[in-house]
Amino acid sequence: MANPIPLSAPDITELEVRLVTQTLRSGRLSIGPRLEEFERLVGERVNRPHAVGVSSGTAGLHLALLALGIGPGDEVITPAFSFVASANCVLYVGAKPVFVDCDPRTLNMKLEDVEKAITEKTKAIIGVEVFGNPCGMLELAALAARYEIPLVEDAAEGLGGQKGPDPIGRFGRVAVFGFYPSKQITTGEGGMIVTHDDKLADLCRSMRNQGRAGPSYLTGAGLHAIPALEVIPGLGMGLGAALGSWLVHERVGYNFRLSEINAALGVAQMQRLNEIVEARERVAEAYTRRLMPNPNLIVPNISEDTRMSWFVYVVRLTDQFTSDDRDFILEGLRRHEVGASNYFPPIPLLPPYRKLFGFQPGDFPVAESVSQRTIALPFFNRLTEREIDLVCQTLEVMIQRITFAGR
Repeated sequence: MANPIPLSAPDITELEVRLVTQTLRSGRLSIGPRLEEFERLVGERVNRPHAVGVSSGTAGLHLALLALGIGPGDEVITPAFSFVASANCVLYVGAKPVFVDCDPRTLNMKLEDVEKAITEKTKAIIGVEVFGNPCGMLELAALAARYEIPLVEDAAEGLGGQKGPDPIGRFGRVAVFGFYPSKQITTGEGGMIVTHDDKLADLCRSMRNQGRAGPSYLTGAGLHAIPALEVIPGLGMGLGAALGSWLVHERVGYNFRLSEINAALGVAQMQRLNEIVEARERVAEAYTRRLMPNPNLIVPNISEDTRMSWFVYVVRLTDQFTSDDRDFILEGLRRHEVGASNYFPPIPLLPPYRKLFGFQPGDFPVAESVSQRTIALPFFNRLTEREIDLVCQTLEVMIQRITFAGR
């Protein structure tokens, strides 16, 4: 193949370059107007009054659990089939992750298994829109409300999607987005916490900024707005005293701030979000048309009232194939310069979790079966029809080689 096809690629235009360059030239690289604007744009998109920019989606999940008061002795229900951050954040606060297997159709947590996992120690449920699919989130939110357990929506893979009229990011008491370069929009590295809860938002703003608390110039964007020698209401002091307050830390906090440079990139991407989501939909639809007739593959299944926000395009081999078969196909795709990967290994079977909790193969049969047969294909906004056809041809050739060999 003349030109390699990568697994993913960010969509960066002159708008992103211009806004980042303007920010670099402004002299303000942290806690400034770009962060405020980015937070406003994300909050408006998901109809949430509070949006708190952080250094990553993982950092956002960590802060959300801390703000909910979760700690040692508590249990948090979380998916067995997800990216590892959905469970690591539970360990960060000293709580115990309680894993739930996935639904074989949606790949999100199976609702009845979530209910069975609830105990008096359950202090939160982490719900993930796996691959950007919100199917089942309304029901999960209703279940959490019935048991009066906060739902933390790990929406890191779902910005721009919706279930009926509700956007991804609206289902949990708090939701967290991630902006890694493979996501729908990127800030390079970064994340966003969104919520209706005033107290939770204030705690997250404080903890992302080393535990500082008080007016906006101490906890978030806004320090840039204080003119020299201004008398700050309620303090009766000038700027020097305000900057002195910068060294007052009311609680243990973290350096989880999102820089102005990252936020500028996010602002540009948010201005193009509709365009980006539609481009990813076109790529996904092209893959589905091309691969749905193949009897050896299971393509993503989306319900009619769902707008999937496509994070990745993952197909599954049918049950006649083994994990070795899948790995053979992945190796063949890569050998032909087609980016491909498996998504995801079950979290409980990763070495740290097996060591901590003693999980064994067979404990989460659906997640294990799915994980052994997933193939993530190249997926990004500017993937062409010709490239999609080349990917599909290569995939089908590799499947045929296994079939003809009787593997």
